[in-house]
Amino acid sequence: MFGRGIELKSPEQVVAMRRAGLVVAHALDAVRSAIAPGVTTAELDALAHDTIRAHGATSNFLHYGAEPGVPGFPGVICTSVNDEVVHGIPGPRVLRDGDVISVDCGAIVDGWHGDAAITVEVGEVRPEVHTLVVETERALWAGIAAGAPGRRVGDISHAIERSVRSAGTYGIADGYTGHGIGTAMHQAPDVPNVGRPGKGPKIVPGLVLAVEPMV
Repeated sequence: MFGRGIELKSPEQVVAMRRAGLVVAHALDAVRSAIAPGVTTAELDALAHDTIRAHGATSNFLHYGAEPGVPGFPGVICTSVNDEVVHGIPGPRVLRDGDVISVDCGAIVDGWHGDAAITVEVGEVRPEVHTLVVETERALWAGIAAGAPGRRVGDISHAIERSVRSAGTYGIADGYTGHGIGTAMHQAPDVPNVGRPGKGPKIVPGLVLAVEPMV
């Protein structure tokens, strides 16, 4: 899905990428702190915009996909509430007690891209919603742990799938994957959330991946 070639980074380039990742972390921390009943998703977007700008970075989400006659994505974050899986557009929607919101954010520093997401409970959520959030994060860390040099992307995919299936209740959203990242936000290879161990591109030093389980 994302590009044709795999871009490997030098140790110095990974350090440069980390600066973009830290800006994303600052923006997501600010948004997390502001999430509460009564807040609109547009207000969260404005806060992320100001945070990214304050750190000297630019958004890689704003106007993403733009082409002549098409304005592209209108925000600096995606705000997906409740049954919205991904790519929700920030706007006048008011968060309510019991909602759950996923916030996806990206930034560019010196040509290098960062991209990350969080899922946050709004006020008091139902127990099954809390468990969903916990199990999805558990799948994320299982996938990350499987991404050691010498293994393959399929090992990451299988670890995510196994973690989700072990919970016994949840399914994995079809058609969505993680991806490589570097001088572009979306690069090869795809990182599916289901897969077979030992399959797919080899994981080597300098490969940078965004792991994105969607449950």
